[in-house]
Amino acid sequence: MIEYEALLARPFAPVEHSYSKRDTILYALGLGLGADPSNPAHLRATYEGAEGFGALPAMVNVLAYPGFWAMEPDTGLTWQKILHGEQSLTLHAPLPAEGTLVGETKVTGIVDKGAHKGALIYSERVLTDKASGTKIATVASTSFARGDGGFGGPDGPVKPVHKLPETDPDATFDHPTQPGAALIYRLSGDWNPLHADPAVAQGVGFEKPILHGLCTLGIAAWSVTQAMAEGRSEALTHLQLRFSAPVYPGETIRTEMWRSGNEVSFRARVVERDVIVLNNGLARLG
Repeated sequence: MIEYEALLARPFAPVEHSYSKRDTILYALGLGLGADPSNPAHLRATYEGAEGFGALPAMVNVLAYPGFWAMEPDTGLTWQKILHGEQSLTLHAPLPAEGTLVGETKVTGIVDKGAHKGALIYSERVLTDKASGTKIATVASTSFARGDGGFGGPDGPVKPVHKLPETDPDATFDHPTQPGAALIYRLSGDWNPLHADPAVAQGVGFEKPILHGLCTLGIAAWSVTQAMAEGRSEALTHLQLRFSAPVYPGETIRTEMWRSGNEVSFRARVVERDVIVLNNGLARLG
């Protein structure tokens, strides 16, 4: 059972993460970039010799991460029943194409939805460039602990959900994923066999391994900048969304977008099944 004060104050050791241009390229390949090798926008993310080569902003999600800490016994969490509910990232400075980042994580809030209703765990990770001390990004996550409600904690505040316009989208962008996409993306650090082992996936109710939620997020981030920022991936300064359904590798992700100044509301759906997989999205462009 969750001990509210202990979990809220849970200490996390700083995580130092060195990465190279190879890792930066591998992350982009995991999102499916490089499928069109003559496209300059693809090359800027997948070829170190390309003019303007750089790291995709959404790569901050996989850097200096403390791991799946909910599995550790002192958390009091039923880790087998935890779902990734929401994710956000804010860039304070451009992410270098290679370097060493230090990640500092903390729990920022816990909401008790009640017995048999679960709990919400809010956490935040600040990434700093080790060499310069520059604050690079803040990454925030909401976990839905389905098996851990009713511990006597507060029932709020709950983070508000970004509402999407009710009009037709201003633009859409289709991104086909490859059948082996999850096998590439997992090399950026998420080794959960749910994304690679058919037996594991079928054991928890999926017909086959699913794509990582953060891979789908990365694809949506890329799609927004392609459609709304003239292909400048570095224009993304903030992104937030809710995960609503899984993607199977090989499916096409269609990002639907509404623009208002430098803000883009968005959601993403799988074309083949007409299922919304990311919802309530908001991106800011610089």
